[in-house]
Amino acid sequence: MLDGARTMRGVAVMGICNVTPDSFSDGGRYLAVDAACARVDEMVAEGADIVDVGGESTRPGAAEVPADEQLRRVLDVVRHAAVRGACVSIDTADAKVAAACIDAGACAVNDASCLRDMALGETVASARAAIVLMHTRGTPEQMRGFGLYPDGGYGRVVTDVCEEWDAAAARARSVGVIREAIVMDPGLGFAKNPRQSMELLARIADVVRLVGVPVAIGASRKSFLTAVDASATPADRLGASIAAAVYAAREGVSVVRVHDVRATRQALDLTRRLGGE
Repeated sequence: MLDGARTMRGVAVMGICNVTPDSFSDGGRYLAVDAACARVDEMVAEGADIVDVGGESTRPGAAEVPADEQLRRVLDVVRHAAVRGACVSIDTADAKVAAACIDAGACAVNDASCLRDMALGETVASARAAIVLMHTRGTPEQMRGFGLYPDGGYGRVVTDVCEEWDAAAARARSVGVIREAIVMDPGLGFAKNPRQSMELLARIADVVRLVGVPVAIGASRKSFLTAVDASATPADRLGASIAAAVYAAREGVSVVRVHDVRATRQALDLTRRLGGE
């Protein structure tokens, strides 16, 4: 996935397309298939290396969406993105959804459950697809809020997250997913409070070193970014989101998952050019 998606900036930009009514930042904006397909076209034109399509919100308190409803939302969008020549990932923890979307042209699964269901790993392995395994604890429905995870929930947040993620990666490999097909996401904001998420981002180079596979970061518009602007709504967090992406890329991250594709691409490209790379 990454070999084909990486560009001269040295990091792949994954553009987010939430085909949902209730995602934390842009829920409902792209729920209609036509709107979602137009968003795909826009992100490709803006320079997205990967298009990440999802039909189930993972915000705190979000209820699980049945597979058939997810597919009703996303399948035509995935087909459209694949026809456009995009590298497509399907954001789902459901094996049935993953299988149908891979058949429709997706090359990767973005799993925000940390492989809660082994059938998802088996689906990825049989299709020889890639998988982004995101660290989390529990389900979105069980999460009380972005900032409410206890300070004592981790002894050493970087080490604990990497060890727990490695156990999920081992489960994936046990059902045939090859190591080269696995990408790690530390799950900023998922079962982590703002302090824990900020430490993970600040020490992302340690995460890259510890897991030994490509790392993806999704900081875009998340609530922990209000550390630098307490009153900022998700739509008002562009500056902090771009800074997080540029920092992560500099520290060795392979994928940045973002809402604002053009602005992030510009920042990454200019930073790399100014650095003489």
